[in-house]
Amino acid sequence: MLYRDFATQEAIDRAYDPMIGRDPAALVADWRARSDAARARPSVSLDVPYGPSLAERLDLYHAEGRKEGERAPLHLFFHGGYWRSLGHREFGFIVDDLVAAGISVGVVNYALCPTVRFAEIVRQARAAVAWAYRHAAEEGCDPASISVSGHSAGGHLCAMLLATDWEGVYGLPNDLIRGALCVSGLYDLGPFPWSWLQPKLRLDGRDVAEFSPAFLPCRAAAKVSLVAGGEETGEFSRQMTDYATHLGEQGIAVEQAVLPGDDHFSILEHYLDGGRLARTVMGFHTPR
Repeated sequence: MLYRDFATQEAIDRAYDPMIGRDPAALVADWRARSDAARARPSVSLDVPYGPSLAERLDLYHAEGRKEGERAPLHLFFHGGYWRSLGHREFGFIVDDLVAAGISVGVVNYALCPTVRFAEIVRQARAAVAWAYRHAAEEGCDPASISVSGHSAGGHLCAMLLATDWEGVYGLPNDLIRGALCVSGLYDLGPFPWSWLQPKLRLDGRDVAEFSPAFLPCRAAAKVSLVAGGEETGEFSRQMTDYATHLGEQGIAVEQAVLPGDDHFSILEHYLDGGRLARTVMGFHTPR
C-alpha cells in the first residue's frame, strides 16, 4: 500500500480531487471578480508587507462600525490551492460579513511550491501571525484578540500555527491565537508524495513528518473548530475526524462538523451568509 488503504496513485488522486463536477476556470474567475470588488472598498490596506520577500503580503480589511479609539479583533485568513496555486487576491470576497461585524480581516498571501520548499510556506504563515501580533495596535486592532482560519491548504497552515512554539521561537505568548477554524483542511501529508501533486510539492519523508499536524503536539490553548463539506470525498472528513481525535487526546477544546450539501468550494460561502462558519469565526473574538 502507498498510503493507508490506497494501493495506487490513481486511487489517491481521486480521493483528494476537490474539482469533481467543477469548472476550475469559472470558479476562480468568479472569486477574482468578487474579490476585486472587495479590494476596491475604501477601508482596506492592500499588499501590506509582513516579511521581507515579495510573496509575504496581506490585504488588511479594516473593521466597520468601531467607535473611535476602540480596537477591533483581528482575524487572519489563509487561502487554499494545494500549496501550489492561487493567492490573497482571489479571496477578498470572504470578508464582508466579518468586517460588518466589527472584525478586521487580513487575507494572507504566501509563496507557492515549487518556487519555494514546503517548509518556507509554513515559515511565512507563522511570520504573518507574528507580524499581526506585533503590529495589531498600530493597525487599530487588539493583539489579545487574534484568530485564524484557512481553507484546504490554508486549513493545514492554521493547524501548523497551532503546533508552533511561539514563546520559544518568536518570543511571543503561546496563547496569542485565541481561536482557529480549519475548513476542509489537510492534516496528514502522507498521501501527497504519492499523488499528482508531488512534482509541484516535492515532499520528502522529513517534510511529511515535520509538517503533518495530525501527528504533532498542539501548543496553543485556542478553541479549535474543524469543518468539511458533505459533498467532498470521504478523505476530507476522515482527515478532519482523525485530527479532531488527536487534538482531543491532548485536552484541546475542539468541535467538528460535516456541512451537508457543501462541496470543497461552496463551503466558503458560509463566510458570507451569516451561517455557521461566519458565526464561529466571530465567536473566537472574546476579550480575555
